[in-house]
Amino acid sequence: MLVMMEQEYRQPRFAPTPGAADLYLIRHGESAPAQAGINFAMKDGHGDPALHPAGEAQAIAVGARLKNEQFDALYVTKLIRTHQTAAPLAAHLGLVPRENPDLHEVHLGDWDGGLYRIKAAEGDPVYQQVLAEQDWSAIPGAETRDAFFDRVRRGLLNIATAHADQKVAVFVHGGVIAAAMAIATGCAPFAFLGAANGSISRLVIKGNRMTVRGFNETQHMDHL
Repeated sequence: MLVMMEQEYRQPRFAPTPGAADLYLIRHGESAPAQAGINFAMKDGHGDPALHPAGEAQAIAVGARLKNEQFDALYVTKLIRTHQTAAPLAAHLGLVPRENPDLHEVHLGDWDGGLYRIKAAEGDPVYQQVLAEQDWSAIPGAETRDAFFDRVRRGLLNIATAHADQKVAVFVHGGVIAAAMAIATGCAPFAFLGAANGSISRLVIKGNRMTVRGFNETQHMDHL
């Protein structure tokens, strides 16, 4: 006797919708430590430290973790720590990273060049105000949160527009990842600060719509 099987409806697996860009946001590896009285090298008013040896190991781990992904493009910022972090993956894939003009770290005004880290470690009252207000405006000469978020949004949307239906690795900074996640989720501006060096987060973008698919993946660095 012929038995008719009822149709089954399995739970679907996520896939980006047609026309969307799949962006992997990778925080650069740990950079050189700040020292009182010694500024980092500067680029366009931004502190531009190279990677610490620990950061170099993190960059290698990132490359090993992502080398089998089918990326269509790699992006970096103007700051050297993102170039150095991208280098192992670029070598694996044979791709030349492109610079995005909008995704460099927030400008910290008079506290750029390493002083921000020192002020944070000391619990400076202005740093506490920054945290309380979730805005860098209290630092003399610093970029405002709104200006920073606007350029991060612009940078992400420009990449997404250029890479519809493609997967892209974007090597950026902790502040940029936090801004991207806050923009995508509508949560508190500083809610996602603290992504680990070498971590991987993921956004799928179509038009102005951003969907978070991952935040702060670090398993590839468990051995370090």
